[in-house]
Amino acid sequence: MKGYVHVYTGDGKGKTTAALGLIVRACGAGLRVYLCQFIKGGIYSEIRTLKKRFCDVTIQQCGRGCFIKDTPSRKDMKLARRGLAKLRAAMLSGKYDVIIADEANCAIACGLLKTEQFLKLIDEKPEHVELIFTGRSAPKKLIARADLVTEMKEVKHYFHKGIKARPGIED
Repeated sequence: MKGYVHVYTGDGKGKTTAALGLIVRACGAGLRVYLCQFIKGGIYSEIRTLKKRFCDVTIQQCGRGCFIKDTPSRKDMKLARRGLAKLRAAMLSGKYDVIIADEANCAIACGLLKTEQFLKLIDEKPEHVELIFTGRSAPKKLIARADLVTEMKEVKHYFHKGIKARPGIED
């Protein structure tokens, strides 16, 4: 089966959720999945569930779990570079059918990694691998190279009324 490149971007909720739905579908079809979460660190509800119920999914977090404002720290940059190297190795290993670079677009937008590094991943992608990038602010060059692009648009969100992230829904 030929693999394609997806980008899930936009200011609306649902980018990571879409990728997680793809994980469920892929596992149901017997595909092997590698999930790399840039910027994120910590045990979110989806990580707990994947580890407990989807043992065939390999999870790599390469962030400190905090929102990055201004210039990223050296530690943030080191974690992102290490995560990208592991993601690339996983993609080229032949062990995985689906590779998800969660929050990759944000990693580019905040200066942790460069667009060209992800474009090189696309160039190196084995034919059968499905490669997914998520996160706000997808760069135009990445969008141009993708086969499928979905933009989540915020129309209304209760966050603006002061509602914090809730376990199992946003967290």
